[in-house]
Amino acid sequence: MRRFTELFLALEASNKTTARLAALEAYFGAAPPEDAVWALALLSGHRRRRYVGTTPLRTWAAQVAGVPTWLFDECYSAVGDLGETISLLVSPPGEPQSTRPLHQWMAELQGLKQLPEAEQQAYVQASWAQLSRDECFLFNKLVGGSFRVGVSTQLVARALARVLGVPEPTLAHRLMGDWQPTAAFYTSLRADSAAPTQGATPYPFYLAYPLDSEPDTLGPPEGWLAEWKWDGIRAQLVHRPPVTALWSRGEELITDRFPELAALGPYLPPGTVLDGELLPWADGGPLPFAALQRRIGRKHLTAKLLREVPVVLLAYDLLEWQGTDLRTAPLSERRRQLEALLTQTGTALPLRLSPPVAVSDWAALAATQQAARDQRAEGLMLKRLDSPYGVGRRRGDWWKWKLAPLSIDAVLVYAQQGTGRRASLYTDYTFAVWDVREATPVLVPFAKAYSGLTDAEIGQVDAFIRRNTQGRFGPVRTVAPELVFEIGFEGIQASPRHKSGVAVRFPRILRWRTDKPAAEADTLATLQALLSAYR
Repeated sequence: MRRFTELFLALEASNKTTARLAALEAYFGAAPPEDAVWALALLSGHRRRRYVGTTPLRTWAAQVAGVPTWLFDECYSAVGDLGETISLLVSPPGEPQSTRPLHQWMAELQGLKQLPEAEQQAYVQASWAQLSRDECFLFNKLVGGSFRVGVSTQLVARALARVLGVPEPTLAHRLMGDWQPTAAFYTSLRADSAAPTQGATPYPFYLAYPLDSEPDTLGPPEGWLAEWKWDGIRAQLVHRPPVTALWSRGEELITDRFPELAALGPYLPPGTVLDGELLPWADGGPLPFAALQRRIGRKHLTAKLLREVPVVLLAYDLLEWQGTDLRTAPLSERRRQLEALLTQTGTALPLRLSPPVAVSDWAALAATQQAARDQRAEGLMLKRLDSPYGVGRRRGDWWKWKLAPLSIDAVLVYAQQGTGRRASLYTDYTFAVWDVREATPVLVPFAKAYSGLTDAEIGQVDAFIRRNTQGRFGPVRTVAPELVFEIGFEGIQASPRHKSGVAVRFPRILRWRTDKPAAEADTLATLQALLSAYR
């Protein structure tokens, strides 16, 4: 535990990739397999579970610290992080007394949920007494399910690949899917890189970079494939008999939620892996993303829901063909084989080819890109025809060329304190527009947002909120309706659950309209006009 705590602190202390990579390599190079595999699981997000709720932790910590719960809550409000608050209040002075390794701590945590609450309390409080302040902080993160560290899975895989002497793409592939944090699994990561893929394991997804310049800087358009950037769920369909599995980009197995895609196995050759976009689809085109959310959130699918929200997989890449890994082949070859496959399967199945968009010249393509919302798309994808299928997000070969967001000027009406380092600041905001249908216009909330302001702007808004609070309900403050912000969002749809009648997708703050009084903010009619335009 001490060694993993040191790694955690080193990763948090630096934002330099080289320093983080060095810390990861040092840890994996020295840790025994049974500890290294748990570190790998925790850092890559495979084992983030809550073993004890926050309310018991707060109660037990207040008891150990000898303070009333109201005072503990005041400390928590000031610190902003539960794990850190507990460690500051309960950690004993001096050196830690425990020398138990990480894997033993994790084994104990695995069984904690099955214990009676009294035994859970005794274990947690005894653990606090055995750990240094830093180790206690990390333990609290693990036991409370809030362990996070600012390091990407791709960087972890790169460090481990160097330590194990395995090519990074091979190792990244082996870390996909549902694996168990055992010493045997960790040892297997060193295996012959030519070993065939087994079971339903997907490949690491290749991700595109946002296009931050004009497309004509990419060279001649003849070397590029353009496609619509669909607004769905990125997914891989893996068919390796007897298994047919559907994986999301977040490495979640979602086969049971989309049985019509699981049924595609018999139509595909053994050893086929498709990469594509999962979309709700009807009448020859995609439905709003909100329709797909109805499928995502259901544990049990009814025949009625399957009829109302049919789905398709729009495939745009072929990663494996008849058991052969095609990722190193150029996109043009992969695409040619994909088109041949989907021509054979026909159009009666919920599996289609993501159609290419003609690239005659960049100016014409720019005009096409502006019509993306007519296709219910977010913009265009640009992929170099000679590109292999990589791992993670890399610059140069794949670009996403998104439309500018829809936007509206809205008034700040409610605010709530943030979390973590922003726990003492009001950073979570609710915005409203004017409903002018009545004699006296009223503000109607339509979106929440918390990103887009600089630290300096956050400080100014926080000070305004504290000076101009008009009421409180729970942690939320009602704010004098004076500040106007331009709010951007990717999509809009009707929503009877919201008072405004609309719901927006991915809202964020584009800028603070200091030049605009609240009376000149946009109206509900403006929102509804956007809704009508993009249905």
